[in-house]
Amino acid sequence: MTPDSEVPLDNMGPEVLPARRRRPRPGGRHRGAESFALPPDSPPLILAVPGALDASVPPVPPGRPGAPEPSGRPVVAGVAGALALLTEHAHTGRPVVLGHLAGSAASLGAALAAAAAAGRAPDMPPAVVVPLLAGPDPVIDRALRETVVASGVPAVIAEPLGPHPLIAQALHERLAEAGLARADRIRMMTTVTVAGGVVIAVPGGPAAVRDAEVSAVLLASRLAVPATAASLEDGPDAISPAEAAARLRAAGATHVAFAPYVIGPEVAPARLAMLSKLAADTGAGLAAPLGDHPVLAHLIALRYVEALEKALREGQLH
Repeated sequence: MTPDSEVPLDNMGPEVLPARRRRPRPGGRHRGAESFALPPDSPPLILAVPGALDASVPPVPPGRPGAPEPSGRPVVAGVAGALALLTEHAHTGRPVVLGHLAGSAASLGAALAAAAAAGRAPDMPPAVVVPLLAGPDPVIDRALRETVVASGVPAVIAEPLGPHPLIAQALHERLAEAGLARADRIRMMTTVTVAGGVVIAVPGGPAAVRDAEVSAVLLASRLAVPATAASLEDGPDAISPAEAAARLRAAGATHVAFAPYVIGPEVAPARLAMLSKLAADTGAGLAAPLGDHPVLAHLIALRYVEALEKALREGQLH
């Protein structure tokens, strides 16, 4: 199954394997047109969140998505919590557990231990861990794998959410929301295209920037303007957003926009503040981060299904 494939109902594989299909779901504004048919006793989806739980984020008000439920499930808030709830309600129909890579509160280690203690069906892993990353990040990837190994729980680790065409769509929409790109391709009111070139600002260093170039190419094809990736991290081989913007201007772009290739928890706020200052100082446009864009919930569910399907097919479970 490829990321963009559709699985007809009459061509599905063995019942134990997860499949992607369009099917009606119960009503509600969080229900998506596309959901995932999961096998019985599917393992929990643990969303690995970079950093520690931010205690300063206020809880979701009662009556809003994420408010306390009769089941006693904990309140979640912030970008990670919003995406976890949207993934459950729009795509999987099952709770998504948050596991932070730092700190002791709602930690990944604790989430893995709870999953292992709950038991599992034969031939199923105890959990599938999906990193909350728009693309590969060597430092966070290593911390994630070390945490899973140290836990002693044979969980399956999924790929990051990107690169994927849906990431380019989300970047396009964020630019359109800021009035920096035409929005007619994404079923929004058409606006004047302001940016003549786009710099995708990427965390994770040079390797992550190279992976993000896939999204830059896809975004450029959507916008019909040049797009390139640059690093939010310092380093001898890193091309900074300022340098990338200067290259676009030298190539003829009269106005440049910055699009953060960032969900939120994986980047220090100071990095985004520097990008905002750069945009203000140079007269460039600035889109909002990807944040809790709905397509990320779709990708969380997709990466879970892909990782579980691969593990079941290849018999890599312990």
